Amino acid sequence: MTESAERPIILTGDRPTGQLHLGHFAGSLRTRVGLQDSHQQYLLLADTQALTDNADNVEKVQRNIIEVALDYLAVGIDPTKTTICIQSCLPALFELTSYYMNFVTVARLERNPTIKTEIQMRGFERDIPAGFLCYPVSQAADITAFKATLVPVGEDQIPMIEQTNEVVRRVNRQIGNDILPECKALLSNVGRLPGFDGKAKMSKSLGNTIVLDASDKDIKKAVNAMYTDPNHLRIEDPGQVEGNVVFTYLDAFDPNKAEVEELKAHYRRGGLGDGTVKKRLEGVLKELIGPIRERRQELAKDPTYVMDILRDGTDKCRLITQDTLDEVKAGLGLFRF
Repeated sequence: MTESAERPIILTGDRPTGQLHLGHFAGSLRTRVGLQDSHQQYLLLADTQALTDNADNVEKVQRNIIEVALDYLAVGIDPTKTTICIQSCLPALFELTSYYMNFVTVARLERNPTIKTEIQMRGFERDIPAGFLCYPVSQAADITAFKATLVPVGEDQIPMIEQTNEVVRRVNRQIGNDILPECKALLSNVGRLPGFDGKAKMSKSLGNTIVLDASDKDIKKAVNAMYTDPNHLRIEDPGQVEGNVVFTYLDAFDPNKAEVEELKAHYRRGGLGDGTVKKRLEGVLKELIGPIRERRQELAKDPTYVMDILRDGTDKCRLITQDTLDEVKAGLGLFRF
């Protein structure tokens, strides 16, 4: 039995529409780094899926492939342990997507809560690009092509995993054999991270992110702008921790959990100012992001090294995904010359 066959398979990735940020780090990146020694892990740069709402700006997507790859490597993804590949260079994914579309209805796609939220956020209404609506089918193709059983995602992506498993069951039933495994969502211990403005999640499209190579100046600016408790007008006033973005970030990133709990208790009873709490968070984030920023800057000096990693990983994944496609085609009774 091969090493990869002995270890659970993970497939995850990101749309290269901009640099990754602390929301990605808390929601999935940290988990991916921790699992690469015990799992067979594949990271997919989902450039084709990025085109579903960026088709008029291909250069933006292409440029950010390198940016996201740099983020992966800077946070600790090891290309000797985790395989990084580019979606648009894996033709088997698109053929699988085409077959899977016959096992999903438009009504089911429109009911997907993740897709509904994204449609509302982008103001598509009924003017929805077909590629965007079929995003869950494409994602199902990605996951099943690698026969992944674990997918590190944020809580908002659970409906996508559920729909992938619906596709798996329907395809397997049609074939009469369970050639595609179902997968499980692997959730972070940290819930959805809000933007520093306190409104919705941290999102590139909303402009409320802290990127993984943020300067000390940018970190300070973002922390100072964070929403706290509007009723905490004086230091001596009792403050509310729940919904306070500063404490949400401290919970996510401060390694000293006991001291954070003491700060919360102090804030609730009064006598602790927002400035003091923000100063602590600023220090925590600078300590976290500083080394990532330095590694990223060093890696960016050698773009050929990064491109070689992407090329080698994509070549490897092209063979893996083609094998799955051949199995599905054979099972469905399609010709293969």
